Amino acid sequence: MPNIQPFEGLRYNLAQVGALSDVIAPPYDVIEPEFQDELYAKSDYNVVRLILNKTSPEDDAENNRYTRSARILKDWKASGVLVKDPKAAIYVYHQIYTVDGKEYCRKGFMCGCEAVPFGEGMVFPHEITMSGPKQDRLMLTTTCKTNFSQIFGIYPDSENEVQNVLEEAILGETPLEATDHLSVLSRMWVVDDPEVIGKVVKLMGPKPIFVADGHHRYETACNYRKQLAQQGVLTLDHPANYVLMLCIAMEDPGLIVMPTHRLFTNVREIDQQELMNRAGEYFRISTVGNGINSAQAAWGLIKGMNDQGTMAFFTGKDKVWSLLSITDKGRAKMDEVAANHHPEWRQLGVAILHYLLVDALLELGSRDKPKYVHEVGEVARLLQKDPETFPAAALVMPATVELIQECSMVRERMPAKSTYFYPKPVSGMLFKPLE
Repeated sequence: MPNIQPFEGLRYNLAQVGALSDVIAPPYDVIEPEFQDELYAKSDYNVVRLILNKTSPEDDAENNRYTRSARILKDWKASGVLVKDPKAAIYVYHQIYTVDGKEYCRKGFMCGCEAVPFGEGMVFPHEITMSGPKQDRLMLTTTCKTNFSQIFGIYPDSENEVQNVLEEAILGETPLEATDHLSVLSRMWVVDDPEVIGKVVKLMGPKPIFVADGHHRYETACNYRKQLAQQGVLTLDHPANYVLMLCIAMEDPGLIVMPTHRLFTNVREIDQQELMNRAGEYFRISTVGNGINSAQAAWGLIKGMNDQGTMAFFTGKDKVWSLLSITDKGRAKMDEVAANHHPEWRQLGVAILHYLLVDALLELGSRDKPKYVHEVGEVARLLQKDPETFPAAALVMPATVELIQECSMVRERMPAKSTYFYPKPVSGMLFKPLE
């Protein structure tokens, strides 16, 4: 069972920092250097100084981005910029956002979730992690002893039992509000009623949690807990046993998964004729249009079909967008080339794209990581701007939450960038102390 608990959150004192919108930031891994500068300029108290402090040529073992974050955290707590809640609580969290002209409200709650290694409990991953980011986050956690950003987890709850309990508890209460750089509105309520918390903990007990975003930070929490255990300082009630987790029901109407399209670099140019010659036996292939700007039309067709085995491919040699739909023979070939993966994994659009089309059939001959882009308009813009860098591109459906669950339950890690849960939960609304 996923063991969750309330905790005494550490939060900004608005009397000192002013607008909460000025001190929040997206997760560290989507902050580019230019945007980091903007966040630094926005407020002297912006959370970027904690989650992604700037580096300096003079950095050494005693003075570096991690130790600076720790000093800033200590100063902010001492001066009252950050204050700790007097009671252990669960924090209801809504995000209101717009996609394609439609407004959504994604509802969940933040709590402490026991940091049990993947494979040993009821928290499941779906993506592969890398050592570099985990080492970076472990350094930050070790020096600051605080969770600055929440793990994003989803759980099954067809009746919405858990969130309904919390929504009833916050009726009539005024939330804290902050708007981020993408105009996404975050709202947060503090729920410290022991009876309500007890109901939530009990309801969550039998439910698995699937990590939607924050795999590196979750594994870091597990590694930090292990580190403390090896040092002999980890007690049963130590705060580091639990990591800051945002929990959202898989059935929540505000939960959507956005696509992550691919622009391929350092591959040979091909045209549509070669695409048909090599892949026509395994895909139904038709022409969407000539010219880069046919990308939007291609994406419209893909969305309309809503099938993991349908994608669009751009051949830079003749600048044609083609629509591809996998056939029964193609699925049999996919079973062959990805025989070491579970059937659930072999259904993924991104797996079919990379393993079957790009590698097995087209043999494009590149191991370089593609450029990942979420907006179709951005795909077209980059193809127009730099055609030599991107000889090919693909538009592909995102994985569904059902496939995420199925792959996670059989302990399959999806290909990189299979999912993009929009919007990202912001950092700065709530911190969880680990000491």
